[in-house]
Amino acid sequence: MSVKIAFIVNPVAGMGGSVGLKGTDGEGTVEEALARGATPVSPDRAIEALRSLLKKALELEFITCSGEMGEAELKAAGIEGKVVFRPGHKTDAQDTKLAIEEFLRHRPDLLVFAGGDGTARDVLEAVGSAVPMVGIPAGVKMHSAVFAMTPESLGDLVESFATTGLTRDSEVMDVDEDSFRRGVLEARLHGYARVPDDVVNLQSSKAVYHSGSADEEAAEIGQYIAETMAPGTAYILGPGSTTSAITKHLGLEKTLLGVDVVLDGSLVLRDATESQLLELLGRSTKAIVVVTPIGSQGFIFGRGNQQISARVLRIVGPANVCVVATPTKLRDTPVLRVDSGDSGLDASFKGSIKVVIGYKRRKLMMVA
Repeated sequence: MSVKIAFIVNPVAGMGGSVGLKGTDGEGTVEEALARGATPVSPDRAIEALRSLLKKALELEFITCSGEMGEAELKAAGIEGKVVFRPGHKTDAQDTKLAIEEFLRHRPDLLVFAGGDGTARDVLEAVGSAVPMVGIPAGVKMHSAVFAMTPESLGDLVESFATTGLTRDSEVMDVDEDSFRRGVLEARLHGYARVPDDVVNLQSSKAVYHSGSADEEAAEIGQYIAETMAPGTAYILGPGSTTSAITKHLGLEKTLLGVDVVLDGSLVLRDATESQLLELLGRSTKAIVVVTPIGSQGFIFGRGNQQISARVLRIVGPANVCVVATPTKLRDTPVLRVDSGDSGLDASFKGSIKVVIGYKRRKLMMVA
């Protein structure tokens, strides 16, 4: 089966992650990200995904937008595409919607976009159920169940779709980024998109836990990690309620949805950026990264914690990564995943890892 793909890139998606902005939605956010030293993320992620398609014996045809909204990434991957839409000088969500309106006139079989939840929302509003869609994960949050597991998964996903043609409905979630930056997670269901029916290569939506037992489990984990912290060691704590339980036991206030650093019982970095973490590590400070997986999806890196970048992880080393998770969360999380943007680093995490699930209690989990 030949597949006609409509391909679009949100060139600013993901830029807020490494600099602690937690997204690029909202007026002035892209400019603020650039001022903080952010660099484009989605073009490279898109190129990596496109190259995975070249490894498959597939008959593909591409229509796209000019410049960095698709044409440039296709050329960089060595793929020819027909430009059917040319955006203005400064692209925005309206350009995405106008481009998709033009795509639909060319009757594509599949719409592939690179971006995050905000881009998924814009795409869904424009395409509805007319064409199945799939996202290349290139944003900060990516709670929606429309994204490939990793950019490299796109090849397998499109191959499966070309073989079966099967689709299903999946959730598109959206988060209020202003609230998100203030440490309040307000995710809502925006709608349902048609996606390829591939549970192996397409991520699920994020699971959220609110039970009292889960809170008690997190408190037990927090007590254990806090009481076993080594002197002179910087603990880089990723986002989440489980890691927040650690600082709560220490009598400190954590940035719930940001990355903080604790050293010798004190909060030395709050809502840290990638550059701040690199500066800390550059002072030869011994460090341990403590993260918790996203419920159901299983990602420990590459979703909502891009401040703990591949550069940071290479300095710290996989051996100094501590994964914590409540038993309640792990019941719905069969495997763990890493999508740091560095395939060599991601491969170093594959295999088994001991996850702290309570006071002196660990569970062996697989990293896919």
